[in-house]
Amino acid sequence: MPKSNLRTEYVRSALLEDDAGDDPIALFGRWYEEAVHAGGRDPNAMSLATTDAGGHPSVRIVLCKEFDHAGFVFFTNYSSRKGRDLSHNPNGCLLFYWPDLERQVRVSGAVQTISTAESDAYFAERPLAARIGAWASPQSEPIAGRESLERRYGEMEQRFAGQATPPRPPHWGGYRLVPDSLEFWQGRPSRLHDRLLFSRRGVEWELVRLAP
Repeated sequence: MPKSNLRTEYVRSALLEDDAGDDPIALFGRWYEEAVHAGGRDPNAMSLATTDAGGHPSVRIVLCKEFDHAGFVFFTNYSSRKGRDLSHNPNGCLLFYWPDLERQVRVSGAVQTISTAESDAYFAERPLAARIGAWASPQSEPIAGRESLERRYGEMEQRFAGQATPPRPPHWGGYRLVPDSLEFWQGRPSRLHDRLLFSRRGVEWELVRLAP
C-alpha cells in the first residue's frame, strides 16, 4: 500500500473553548483520566525533547510520574543524554499522544531538578529490580555488550543483598517541567483539527485557537 494511502479520519470528539475552561492543568487532568480509562498502554508515556549545548535536538519517550499545577515530573539518570542536555539548556517540551482518543497535548517550559526528598521518596517506591538497575546502568554511555551490563547488575545485586531498600544513587533523580504553554489537539474530520493553546501570562492563562 502506498504511504499516501495511510490515512485516518478523525471523528471521535471535538474541543471547543467553552468545554476547555480556563485551567489547562484541569483540562489535562480530565484528558489524562479518559486516556487511563480508555485502556491504552502506558497513558503516562510522553516524548521529551531537549537541546544540547551545540543546539542539537534530541527526543525520547519517558514516563510522567506526577503532574499538578506545579508541573510534570519524570525521573532519570542525571548523567544520561537528557540530563546533560538539561544541564546546558534547562528547557524542554513534552508530547502526550493518545491515538485511541485522537488526542495529543504538547507542554513546553523550564525544567528543574526536584528536591532530594521527593526523589528519595519515589525511588523507595520502585520495584527492587528497578532500583538495582539504576545503580547498574551507566545510562547513555557505551558498554562492551549485553553481558557486561548483566554482570554489572549481578555485582549490584550482591552489593545490596539483604537490603530491602537500597539507597537512591546520587546520579539518579527527578525533574519537573514547569509549563509556560500547553497546546491541546483534538482530531477532527477533513483535517480541520481543534488546536487550543494556553500560554502563561503571570498567574493567568491566555487561551487562543490555532489553525490546524
